[in-house]
Amino acid sequence: MAKTNEEPNGGLHNVLAVGTLLTGTIVAESDFRLDGRVEGEIHCKGKIVVGPKGSVKGNIMTDNAEIFGTIEGSIRVHERLILKSSAVIKGDIFIQTLEIEPGAKLNGSCTMSGKEGIGGAPAPSNPNPVNNQKK
Repeated sequence: MAKTNEEPNGGLHNVLAVGTLLTGTIVAESDFRLDGRVEGEIHCKGKIVVGPKGSVKGNIMTDNAEIFGTIEGSIRVHERLILKSSAVIKGDIFIQTLEIEPGAKLNGSCTMSGKEGIGGAPAPSNPNPVNNQKK
């Protein structure tokens, strides 16, 4: 009898091809390659690759990401974000590990977390630093 049990992340991945526009929210249980356009959010439990012609106008939340294309929105990556030389990011990124190739463009803020991950509490800020100089 043949197995009918499909395992997410077991070599399976989703693809949105060049020339395709999707408006709405994408939820992927496995890796996802985007060469088309998305206007909306992407939630991916694997790795998302945005190809050179791929673009997202919305937020991305994923475990890992490799960006060649254009993103307008925030990116939350629990492990590693790689920005290739052709990447253009217009928005904030929240990551644990970041790799940026020369030529990549990032217009926004970058918040890096430690081993506790992206969902950890932000570090407390002190708006009134103490002046330790002796008088």
